[in-house]
Amino acid sequence: MTIAELRRQLQLGELSARELVDNQLSRIEKVDSAINAYLEVTVDRARKDAERIDKSLALGESLPPLAGVPIAIKDNLCTKGIRTTCSSRMLEHFVPPYESTVTEKLWESGAVLIGKTNLDEFAMGSSTETSAFGATSNPWDIQTVPGGSSGGSAAAVAAGECMAALGSDTGGSIRQPASFCGVVGLKPTYGRVSRWGLVAFASSLDQVGPFTNTVADAAELLQVIAGPDDKDSTCLKTAVPDYSASLLNPIKGLKVGLIRECFEQKGLSVEVKNSVLAAAQKLESMGVELVEVSCPRFEDGIATYYVIAPSEASANLARYDGVKYGYRAENADSLAAMTATSRAEGFGSEVQRRILIGTYALSAGYVDAYYKKAQQVRTLIRADFDKAFGQVDVLMTPTCPTTAFKSGAHMNDPLSMYLSDLLTIPANLAGLPAISLPCGFDSSCLPIGMQFIGNVLEESLLLQVAHQYEQMANVMSLKPKCQYVP
Repeated sequence: MTIAELRRQLQLGELSARELVDNQLSRIEKVDSAINAYLEVTVDRARKDAERIDKSLALGESLPPLAGVPIAIKDNLCTKGIRTTCSSRMLEHFVPPYESTVTEKLWESGAVLIGKTNLDEFAMGSSTETSAFGATSNPWDIQTVPGGSSGGSAAAVAAGECMAALGSDTGGSIRQPASFCGVVGLKPTYGRVSRWGLVAFASSLDQVGPFTNTVADAAELLQVIAGPDDKDSTCLKTAVPDYSASLLNPIKGLKVGLIRECFEQKGLSVEVKNSVLAAAQKLESMGVELVEVSCPRFEDGIATYYVIAPSEASANLARYDGVKYGYRAENADSLAAMTATSRAEGFGSEVQRRILIGTYALSAGYVDAYYKKAQQVRTLIRADFDKAFGQVDVLMTPTCPTTAFKSGAHMNDPLSMYLSDLLTIPANLAGLPAISLPCGFDSSCLPIGMQFIGNVLEESLLLQVAHQYEQMANVMSLKPKCQYVP
């Protein structure tokens, strides 16, 4: 059921908000022990919110746009009075005294909080296996990962444990798990959505976005969470268009660019490549013109990212020192020892690894050789995109080189893990909007995702192309029968 269909049924009295919430809670109870998508299920709050919506309906009051929609929130977005742990021992008992801007907008629009979802610790990872509270499994095959870092949110949507979810995307952390879990994942333009209340990983890259079952639902969520915010100086002060209104605008005559370097990657699965190229042919049959374009520095994105992101992380995570808030080691004989022990015990190995990389890259004698050079390459990557958008309207690539990999496959090989974000990172470095949606399945019945990348603030065009492909291809109606979760 889409959000529009839910709204219709509520208004006609065919369904109550309380019935929907109870159905979702029942679903979570049935399947989440096998998936571990949720860190906390907010049962009492969800029921109270639903009952309030039903009372408004009974009084004949008009409903806000997301009234009754059960939504899960990645546990690195602050929710007032509800634990926000970032899946880390460092923040295991942290209860924010304030609400993030995006979640506040959701509650004002009538959405119902169903729970907080699992993630890679401090959003650092590509598999949701680095969580201090256990790994999340992919609903399509619980022996595989759901992707990361927003794997809990993606898995919850894929398993029917909520209608939609929010995640954060620093180098692909919405799009990669969306691809692995067969759902829609949207990363907006940097600055289109407020980051206030999002626990920072890499401040120049982080962006909040939605997971949904359909592109139309993603447009509805983006409509609510986008827009200026005086609390976030990086948030753009530009008007928000009507995203849903543009979904059916004709795409005939649009130029879609296939980035040559993305289809020539050595690690790109043949099944993934063929599925995405088949999707491109379907778009061509709809009147879209396919154009091959080149972004020569696309492959440099991953090396650039793994200098810039850890550098910013090392600065952002310096605040967790055992003094102000967060985990504090006991029985230390000095302030320095207490701080060192608190960080060693409070942070997991992946977070510590990235802090060390970032601290090294920013250290005297190396900052010019690494961090400054990475920022220069970042500028060149953006220039490649600008040149490409001089030729086409939208860019198209696979979302990930492979489908979901086996749990534990890369835990002892960080470089292999990092390469799973090879095709998503450049959009973050350039601050561009991008969306992942299903385009097929591999021989193991696992979903394959394709990615559209748009120019700055061109979310409407991205959603338009993605929606019309989705409607024509109807990929999820062809899903195999080997899905694990019933």
